[in-house]
Amino acid sequence: MHLCDTCPSVARTRPAINRSPPCHSAAATRHRGTCRTKDRTPLDLYFLTVVTEAIDMRSFSNLWFWIVLAVLWSTTSHWVIGVPFDMVRRAARGHEPSLHDMHVLANIQARRLLYIADATGLITTAFTFFLVTVLALLGFLYEVEFAQAILLLVLPMSIVGWITLRAARQVDGLDAPDLGNLLFRTRRWIQMVGIVSIFVTSMWGMWVNLNSSVLHG
Repeated sequence: MHLCDTCPSVARTRPAINRSPPCHSAAATRHRGTCRTKDRTPLDLYFLTVVTEAIDMRSFSNLWFWIVLAVLWSTTSHWVIGVPFDMVRRAARGHEPSLHDMHVLANIQARRLLYIADATGLITTAFTFFLVTVLALLGFLYEVEFAQAILLLVLPMSIVGWITLRAARQVDGLDAPDLGNLLFRTRRWIQMVGIVSIFVTSMWGMWVNLNSSVLHG
């Protein structure tokens, strides 16, 4: 028997083992976050800013919405029943090939529109009313600006679709001069709808932007 095993005054000394988990201090965490922030270049921050502005849901303060509005109405007023209006102008000046092409193309597009209307007219009408109702509720009851912007695009285009379909039913049996007059009248009606739509959209967009700048400025 050893003396050290029976003597209580003699303590056995063993090397201390630190079993606590390594310390991750808040200062070290802040230092790593600062390093990651410093790694971003100004080009990265500029790219993130551009992407955020491009997908901004505040549509009336977004340049892309006004570009889409201009391109939409420019294209709609140029193609009347699927016929480009420069061809109609050349035909009105007596250009024989344009006169023939206008007559053929207008009849083709009119028959195509009438077939689509007869085949899916009920479904298209129901879906259009459903979409306009949902957008109106979201936009003006729940004040979703994106829904307001889409409604100001969809509602006038549905009116343009009705005008175009109504004109397409009159194409069959018309000779070239009467067909040209029909296309001129149809384009005039589409332009009137476009003028009213652009005016209302511009006024409402300015009102929304002014309220937003006053409330958040």
